[in-house]
Amino acid sequence: MKLHELKPNQGKKKPHRRVGRGTGSGRGKTSGRGTKGEGARAGGGGHLYHQGGNLPFFRRLPFKRGFNPPFRGSCNEINLDQLASFKANSEVNPETLEKARLLRDPRNPVVLLARGELKAALKVRVHRASKGAKAKVEAAGGSVEIIG
Repeated sequence: MKLHELKPNQGKKKPHRRVGRGTGSGRGKTSGRGTKGEGARAGGGGHLYHQGGNLPFFRRLPFKRGFNPPFRGSCNEINLDQLASFKANSEVNPETLEKARLLRDPRNPVVLLARGELKAALKVRVHRASKGAKAKVEAAGGSVEIIG
């Protein structure tokens, strides 16, 4: 089989409908566009965001500075490289992190992330920890405890 012998399957290609070729064709005069109105005009059909008199979707969204999800939870993210100031075998918990001024908002839960390296063995007590962070802390000889 050669490239010029290829053709689509039977019934795949239909000839396009020729409109506006006389009243006997069944698609003459207005060519299936009805009479008058936006859809009958060349280049008509309305805008993508036009919703027939409803307030368009993009205007229904909150106006100023984007959209803020109302139920988004926020947390204090702590990376391993931020724990370098703690001495070996010391306990790292939300209270000690607050004293070290590493928390944005002490009311929110603390999450331990794996950026950076850890030299000293620390006892870390946080609300959540990534797998990578947990592995690095345990590799340095420390432990990670999840607070309920």
